Amino acid sequence: MKKIFALLIAAGISMSAFAAPENFTSDDNHTFSSFSYSHFGYSNQTSRFNSTKAKISIDRAAKTGSVEATIDTKSVDTGSKLFDQHIQGEDFLDTAKFGTATYKSTKFNFDGDKLASIDGNLTLKGVTKPVKLVVTQFHCADHPMMKKLACGANATASIKRTEFNAGKYAPYVGDDVTLTFAIESIKD
Repeated sequence: MKKIFALLIAAGISMSAFAAPENFTSDDNHTFSSFSYSHFGYSNQTSRFNSTKAKISIDRAAKTGSVEATIDTKSVDTGSKLFDQHIQGEDFLDTAKFGTATYKSTKFNFDGDKLASIDGNLTLKGVTKPVKLVVTQFHCADHPMMKKLACGANATASIKRTEFNAGKYAPYVGDDVTLTFAIESIKD
């Protein structure tokens, strides 16, 4: 009996040792990023980018992974065409020179089996800074319609606009910006 138990444990260990990373591509219809900030203290404004794409690799057994996300900054959507143009100007996103922002992970951090945070680098307006994403939700399961494995997540981070050369009107318009990512991805 002890030998059978030892063989089962060894088989389980060797199977997990051979687990390979799984690769995913974001679903354009269910992936976007948004940002919010204080507007003169009157309210917290929230806007979004309508085009965010990501490639994800994750090995849940080894508790490792990577993500590379690209945000089309020209897809900013404030709810006002006039304000969209204002945000795309040189004082803020300067989309004429910097049409994309990117996030590239350096490490996935797990708490047990749960993905808890992701360390990485955000490049915005030509400036790259380390940014930690706090994962508030993560789930992988077979997609009922696609008939493939799918993974989704929600994550947030805080940055300062002034650190990315986008600090016009700070501190009146809040320097602290909360970034939020919602992503759903399908296994390649």
